[in-house]
Amino acid sequence: MSTETAAPPASAAKATVQDAVRENLREYGLVIALIAIMVFFWYMTNGVLFYPVNLTNVVLQNSYIIVMALGMLLVIVAGHIDLSVGAVAGFIGAVAAILMVDYGMNPLLAGLLCIAFGAVIGGIQGYFIAYMKIPSFIVTLAGMLVFKGLLLNVLSGRSVGPFPPLFQLLSAGFIPDVIGPFTLVAPTLNASGAPMPGTGIVLHSTTLVIGVLIVLAMLYLAVQSRRSRESHGYEAEPFVFFVIKNLVISAIILFLMYKFASFRGLPNVLVVMGVLIALFVFITKRMTFGRRIYAIGGNLKAAALSGINTERLTFHIFAIMGMLAALAGLIYSARLNMATPKAGAGLELDVIAAVFVGGASALGGVGQVTGAVIGAFIMGVMNNGMGIMGINIDWQQVIKGLVLLGAVAFDLYNKKKG
Repeated sequence: MSTETAAPPASAAKATVQDAVRENLREYGLVIALIAIMVFFWYMTNGVLFYPVNLTNVVLQNSYIIVMALGMLLVIVAGHIDLSVGAVAGFIGAVAAILMVDYGMNPLLAGLLCIAFGAVIGGIQGYFIAYMKIPSFIVTLAGMLVFKGLLLNVLSGRSVGPFPPLFQLLSAGFIPDVIGPFTLVAPTLNASGAPMPGTGIVLHSTTLVIGVLIVLAMLYLAVQSRRSRESHGYEAEPFVFFVIKNLVISAIILFLMYKFASFRGLPNVLVVMGVLIALFVFITKRMTFGRRIYAIGGNLKAAALSGINTERLTFHIFAIMGMLAALAGLIYSARLNMATPKAGAGLELDVIAAVFVGGASALGGVGQVTGAVIGAFIMGVMNNGMGIMGINIDWQQVIKGLVLLGAVAFDLYNKKKG
């Protein structure tokens, strides 16, 4: 009797591929959408979008959005919403300005105090939501009004600044090149022997090395994760998809690192963002705390019956959101180099839009850190590209609103179809 195993029919293999595409459509679709939007605006702006200085500006302009989007992801996955993050960010920036500019406090100490204050603010809102059972929409709407008013009161209608140079490095500084510059193309020298501006290509070597290390670490973790899934009997995505996805992501990372290296290197705030993104990926994918957030967002009553302390978990989620809103307020103020009465206005809408565009479900229980980050960059690239093209701000708002509506509608359509 033959022991050979018959190969699966072509129709079955095709069905497997189609299932894999369907299951990973949101993840692949986000990466494809980001690439398509970047290519579109690269073409429409005659390449200006990919200028190293402009890519750096995209990061700096969206850094505080991404920081808050990490916390907002947890809030939305848990089935809540936070409308106060923009007002809290503006208020904390004003408090930081008073401490550093008016009272001369050390920037590091002032920053730590402000982040702790943000945690207290988030915790207070979380208490009303978790223990007093007031809907998050109402609590955070009230918080938005309260902290907008406190912002105006603290600043008394004035702008406070400039900040100490050390604090400005948070949003305006770049990592040092500890390795030394690498000359890819030698610059043209003038009559006195000095390099002429705009000639040659001198790269920030430390940035290039960091980029290569990030790609190698990402590929190693991806391979280990795939092997772990297969060893435990879980179904893994088709190998071809796995290879293509990681090659595309690696190419994007190396391309961006090259662009940063050809300007001034990695911005300090990008390093902060990278650490936070890695931390939140670990929390949501590896820690019990993260899995419980998805559990309460998927079915609150079932999570409570399974022994999860849903009230305490909700309290912690909003405390984390307050901390990140405070950090975003510091980054925002450092970028402006002053605290203004209108700081933070409307930021909550950009943050919420980034999370929903990034694949989080309006019904809770669904969402990924990488999706939120990609969603934030999609909105940021659109803002930057439309600005370069000279599109009026009113039409920019219309386009962003339609993109947000389309993302949520697509999510709900997939849920009904599934």
